[in-house]
Amino acid sequence: MDTAHIVAQRFYRALSDGDGNALFALLTEDFEGVVSAGMPHGVGGEHHGRVAMITDVWGRIDAAYDIEVVPREYLTTSGRHQVVVLGTYRGRARATAERVDAAFAHVITVKNGQITALQQITDTARWHIPA
Repeated sequence: MDTAHIVAQRFYRALSDGDGNALFALLTEDFEGVVSAGMPHGVGGEHHGRVAMITDVWGRIDAAYDIEVVPREYLTTSGRHQVVVLGTYRGRARATAERVDAAFAHVITVKNGQITALQQITDTARWHIPA
């Protein structure tokens, strides 16, 4: 198992545990995140820096949803510094209890044991809860 795969597993464990300190330590200071356009609560787009990603993306999603991030398959790229993770977001909106079930692909870039970038691709329509 290569480093990118191991770091990605630690990342999903930190998300699952709600461990902000572990997330902070796993991401580089100059981390670059790209979240699918059309995600709710204004989280779609580019996010520069680990603090921005943790607070402006994962913090907002956590406030609005009770979501489990379930990685299913880890695909290492030929460069060995990236891993593509396929999985599912599962849970409910906190305000309405409406169900969310959306597939995702994450492209995670790792350098020196930390994540330098993450690109998220998901079916954003499955995140929008009818009013």
